[in-house]
Amino acid sequence: MRKKLYPILTSLILFSFSLKAQIIKGVVSDSLQTIIGATITVNGQGLKSATNAQGAYQIKLSSAGTYSVSASYLGYQTQQKQVKVADGETKELNFVLTENKNNLDGIVVIGSRSAPRSQLETAVPVDLVDVKKVAQNAPQVSLSQILNYVAPSFTSNVANLTDGTDHIDPASLRGLGPDQVLVLINGKRRHTSSLININGSLGKGSVGTDLNAIPTAAIKRIEVLRDGAAAQYGSDAIAGVINIILNEDVNKLTASITGGGFTGKHSDGLDGQTAQANVNYGVKLNDKGGFLNLTGSFDYRDFASRTKPYSGVIFTDYNNPTLYPTPTGADITDAELARRGLSRADFVPNIGQSKNRGGALFLNAVVPVADHAEIYAFGGLNSRNGTSTAFYRTPRQLTQTNATIYPNGFLPQIVTDNSDQSLAIGIRGKLGEWKADFSNTYGRNQIDFTTANTLNASMLTASPTSFDAGGYDFVQNTTNLDFTRFFKNTLSGINVAFGAENRYENYKIIAGEEASYANYGNAINVGTTANPILIPNLKGNISTRFAANGVAYTGGAQGFPGFSADNATNVSRSSVAAYGDVEVNFTDKFLVDGAIRFENYSDFGSTLNFKIAGRYKFSDKFLLRGAVSSGFRAPSLQQRYFNATSTVFTDGIFTESGTFANDSRVAQLLGIPKLKEETSNSYSAGFTSNLGKVKITVDGYLIRIDNRVIYTGGFTGSNAASASAQDKEIYNILRQANASTARFFANAVNTETKGIDAVVSYSASLGKGTLRTDLAGTISKTSLVGGINTSPLLAGKESIYLDDASVILLTKVVPRIKANLTFDYSIDKFNVFLRNVYFGKVSQPTNTIANQQELPGRVITDLGLGYNLTKSLKLTVGANNILDVYPAELLIGSQGTSGILYPNQAPQFGFLGRYVFTRLNFNF
Repeated sequence: MRKKLYPILTSLILFSFSLKAQIIKGVVSDSLQTIIGATITVNGQGLKSATNAQGAYQIKLSSAGTYSVSASYLGYQTQQKQVKVADGETKELNFVLTENKNNLDGIVVIGSRSAPRSQLETAVPVDLVDVKKVAQNAPQVSLSQILNYVAPSFTSNVANLTDGTDHIDPASLRGLGPDQVLVLINGKRRHTSSLININGSLGKGSVGTDLNAIPTAAIKRIEVLRDGAAAQYGSDAIAGVINIILNEDVNKLTASITGGGFTGKHSDGLDGQTAQANVNYGVKLNDKGGFLNLTGSFDYRDFASRTKPYSGVIFTDYNNPTLYPTPTGADITDAELARRGLSRADFVPNIGQSKNRGGALFLNAVVPVADHAEIYAFGGLNSRNGTSTAFYRTPRQLTQTNATIYPNGFLPQIVTDNSDQSLAIGIRGKLGEWKADFSNTYGRNQIDFTTANTLNASMLTASPTSFDAGGYDFVQNTTNLDFTRFFKNTLSGINVAFGAENRYENYKIIAGEEASYANYGNAINVGTTANPILIPNLKGNISTRFAANGVAYTGGAQGFPGFSADNATNVSRSSVAAYGDVEVNFTDKFLVDGAIRFENYSDFGSTLNFKIAGRYKFSDKFLLRGAVSSGFRAPSLQQRYFNATSTVFTDGIFTESGTFANDSRVAQLLGIPKLKEETSNSYSAGFTSNLGKVKITVDGYLIRIDNRVIYTGGFTGSNAASASAQDKEIYNILRQANASTARFFANAVNTETKGIDAVVSYSASLGKGTLRTDLAGTISKTSLVGGINTSPLLAGKESIYLDDASVILLTKVVPRIKANLTFDYSIDKFNVFLRNVYFGKVSQPTNTIANQQELPGRVITDLGLGYNLTKSLKLTVGANNILDVYPAELLIGSQGTSGILYPNQAPQFGFLGRYVFTRLNFNF
């Protein structure tokens, strides 16, 4: 059916473009080159257009006459001209704009389906990030970190000791989850990662979008909509929307090379070295505005770690039977370290920055097929290989090690192959007076795990040291059909938009090789080392092997056990949606926008959401705005169907913990209800002020979310005679799963997030140069509302359903206050970039009340010094965290024995110290 619709729609569009009309067209440029994305307005007529990749525009007029036409673009003075057009005439009208160094007012397209407008005139708050400029001057190179330091409402940090999440930075907008912000590219939905974060870091239990899969050189600008928008864009847009606009340059080659590393009080010289190379080039495809813009990128970063020496027991008398023929488990660590020529610093994991290398290719293309129709395509490929570590397996951990293979224990490595593919293709144009856009967007993410430098202890000396541990695969395909029309003669203009969407998703868990997950003994231990509990293992094919201390060896690859054949999953779902959006300009000052959206999911049912936003301009200098909306987030396939049994490590004690699918038999027996959608209500109000050189925006907000999906704690049972019937039933269920604890995804809590965002921008001439100053800040707070919604069978176990650490991860791991003050001064060939970012206090997520430490805020200073060596070559040197600031050290009780020093679960801004860099930018 879809194949039949393409030629029909194309024919209708092409036919409508053949009608005769009055047309004005031309080119917008500055003194050097054409300008892409300039706004052309027929004043008083409600007609607007934007220039294409060649700087060209075209507007159809309804009748002959004399018109006032203006051209505007960010950073340039608006130019206005008069033009007289006869019946059926095509009139050429060109503009040459003059740069205005004091203009801070950007044009955005997100948040409205009407024509682009100034970010100071939108009904909802939108941040505009000039990625090209920031990427030249600032120390950060990855997209997530660029946004982390530019937009105070956005938070993202590199994760540690979180398996695959070490390579996919979780991100938050307005303090909400990574899965509660929607990411678009060129206005089209971006697919999420296949990885679900089940470890103790920001976004625990969520599935986010991997922003770092998109090379910065491919990006023109980013629009961050800080308001609920599910009624406009669908699921996930609870906190807001990030719209990434791709580069459209032609006949221009740009490239950059950046190298750097960390140097500070904890580094011996330079460590954690990084390198990035980017190249971007665009070509004209024809003389009608067609273009092809290509980007290539390569990234590399090395390990960096900030730990203290291991402080626990490393060797016991079991590890030296020659000297201790009748061992008792006594600590002989110091003697053995001296005998073997080792130190305690050799037994810690890598905590700080994982190793990663990868490359990406991206394209953005437009091909006109008629005067008012064009085919467009964009997408890319990204492949990254990362290596992180688990906790060190010391020789004293007899059931997890083998002295013949690793005499001194071993540090397991988790190798992650992360590949990403995306392609959007569509056709847009006019059907009579309506603009039409028909598109299909495909995205896929695959992650394959290899556990290296490890073993399967139950295989003894026959164990391999590297295992294929399996992986994930996620596919999303979205088809959209959108229509818009502006009725200029009704009131001061009404824009009507409507459309439909079909989305298909598929999620797979791919099993690893058998040895990566199997325990080859016919009985396994589901207790602790101190309190072993043996249960039958029906899949074991040999007699259970016992370590020297009499405890059964554990199975599976240490550090990251593989996914078993029982874990293997292949599930799909589909959804359909229809929306309507009406934007009414009652006067030139008063605007109201209303939207409604209906969606139906094949797995959980239907949802209906709305949004109403308004704006009133008291003058050109002051505007009030506000919005109210409902929203939703569909539970991801990963949250519904992820299942695995993994080894959980807590200060030297290992237990087998099972994560069970939401619809599993185990979940049903424990009364865990099927997942349903999260629902939200959002309210915002604020003002903008344009005082010439000074621009101000202030917006307050309140977001109430019901039925938030959380990843529960580990439930245990008991078969003791004194145990309750409930605990005995749970124990029997877990025995069937060969696990000692059980975790699930469940709709468990309601939350309320409230806050205020403010931005003040100033630009002026300073001497012979230009100074741009930006002050931006956010204050937010997330709180639980009401109790924890446990299942009846688990009543009384609320502290396990959502433990203290998980509550902190939901409410206190994102800085409540975050602000930045940026100075950017340019004079002749020199540029100075200075930025101070305040990261407010956060809390360490832990269940031990005495260790629930509040970590104070810190100010991080960035500096970049740029010099144009030639017209085409710029050199920039500088540093992130130039003052070598670190977060507060954890309390001794939270540090444990494994070398942890800084808050790796609540990192604020990281803890690697000063990062110095050098960058060369080429522009031809």
